[in-house]
Amino acid sequence: MAEDKPDKDSQTEEPTEHKISKAEEKGNLPFSRELPTFAGLVGYSMIAIFIAFPAMSKLSNFLVQWIERPESWRLNGAEDVKHLLLLVGGHVGLALLPILVIIPLIGIAASMIQNVPRVVGERIRPQFSRISPAAGFSRIFGKSGFVEFLKSLAKLIGVSLIVYLSFFKGNTVFTDALGTVASALPEYIRSEVAQLLISFSVAVVAIAAFDFAWSRFSWRRQLRMTKQELKDEQKEIEGNPMVKARMRSLARDRIRRQMMANVPKATVVVANPTHFSVALRYKPPTDYAPVVVAKGQDILALRIREIAVENDVPVIENIPLARALYKQVEVDQVIPQEFYQAVAELIRYINSQKLH
Repeated sequence: MAEDKPDKDSQTEEPTEHKISKAEEKGNLPFSRELPTFAGLVGYSMIAIFIAFPAMSKLSNFLVQWIERPESWRLNGAEDVKHLLLLVGGHVGLALLPILVIIPLIGIAASMIQNVPRVVGERIRPQFSRISPAAGFSRIFGKSGFVEFLKSLAKLIGVSLIVYLSFFKGNTVFTDALGTVASALPEYIRSEVAQLLISFSVAVVAIAAFDFAWSRFSWRRQLRMTKQELKDEQKEIEGNPMVKARMRSLARDRIRRQMMANVPKATVVVANPTHFSVALRYKPPTDYAPVVVAKGQDILALRIREIAVENDVPVIENIPLARALYKQVEVDQVIPQEFYQAVAELIRYINSQKLH
């Protein structure tokens, strides 16, 4: 008999690194559908504001010359027709090139920001649940379906309100367009379209931010475990040295990446010439005392120094202090009181150098 899925109410424990890594290997990753939509609106806004008018002007000038001076285009044979089609297609392609390049690139970037691209065979493996009416019904009428309905409703209301305020309230857009001279009409239309796209982007940004946060919250909630699952996983890990070593490696990699991301936010990096580096952050009133945000030895120490230099974080060599901090203080911990005076002198020195 197939094992029943655990009850959602019994899934009270946060997912472990092992379960998260297994979900990532299967392609089960959080993804916000609204972020690419917002990115697309931003891309169209950029095109409408900076690119559309010059590109369309060049295309319209070419077409005007082509239509008004047909005698200048000889069509005596297949080569002339081919040349004319290539010329017209080239001008049209140049006008459409920004849309064909910028929009896909922005969409890809919006997807890559959420998750690192990877090839996952599990995602293309046929699964009955994808065509099961019961599973589809639960997706549509479940909690996720209700959230999607609310997002769609919010977008519909927002778009309708923006269109009403832009085109119908006061009814000035169409009357102004009728009163605009023909030569200025393209620029008028471009400015109105750009304003409309920017309004849409502002309306969608709140939905995109909510959806981005909700996708990650919902994903971790789906991966929650029962107490029995935690016990079973612990037994499995303890009985498999390779899995245990892999989990330690994953945990170290996560900690290392987090430390490297914290270095640009540091106030000072204390180091000896090559062996140790300790990054400290002190930003009152958030920090009541300096906090160790990253530390490393040998190659990792050199990498911390490189990132600090790239981000204009002061690096001060103090061999005894660097060794003591590295050995006695863990990452994300406040330094002990015996280091207050030495670190305070470093921070005062840095502040005095900034004033000069």
